[in-house]
Amino acid sequence: MRAIMLMFDTLARDFLSNYGNDWINTPNFERLREKTITFDNFYGGSMPCMPARRELHTGRYNFMHRSWGQLEPFDSSIFDTLQQNGVYCHLVTDHSHYFEDGGATYHNRYSTWEGFRGQEGDRWVPRKQAENHPPLNPLNKSGISVEQYFANRTRQAVEEDLSTVQTIQAGLDFLEQYKNEDQWFLQVECFDPHEPFYVPETYRKLYQETPNESPYFWPKYGRVTEDVGAGFD
Repeated sequence: MRAIMLMFDTLARDFLSNYGNDWINTPNFERLREKTITFDNFYGGSMPCMPARRELHTGRYNFMHRSWGQLEPFDSSIFDTLQQNGVYCHLVTDHSHYFEDGGATYHNRYSTWEGFRGQEGDRWVPRKQAENHPPLNPLNKSGISVEQYFANRTRQAVEEDLSTVQTIQAGLDFLEQYKNEDQWFLQVECFDPHEPFYVPETYRKLYQETPNESPYFWPKYGRVTEDVGAGFD
């Protein structure tokens, strides 16, 4: 067995060329389409981060009896089962919820794992470094996680520093090392795309001629109070 699972957080099929979008630029997804099967219908169970991971590990519908949390003492993980049958399991991810309360037991089910820091409100870089961050669009979220994000960005000055880029590279490094081996499973798990929807300016310019100096990239969560059609022609 040699298997790779490549995961992304919040993909929308309407914005993928392999699902028919003719103006989006996603060449790597086109390459995947040429070599894989495309599913037209798929139904997820529990959509948020760690509940979905529990379903991945156990096959058990998480939201049937609880919300966010770690693996239960009575849970069995497929990655434990794979290892018991001689399959080496490796995880590379920049999904910081694995290392917080309510997620801290999942990554230990793999033979080895690598985690990369800096996504969203990952409590990484001291927040004082975010004191002079750029102005925010009024529609953006505010609070500690936003301040933490700007502090983390001080250590991500170039594209190669971004945790998603490091995650993909770590997956490629594993494949280079194990390409002639058998009996392994590799999970490459990217937190992006996920709010804050940050990308280097090079990619933003592909879709707008004059990028906004204070982009709307981290939408607030909350109840919609306006009329459904308000603000739209």
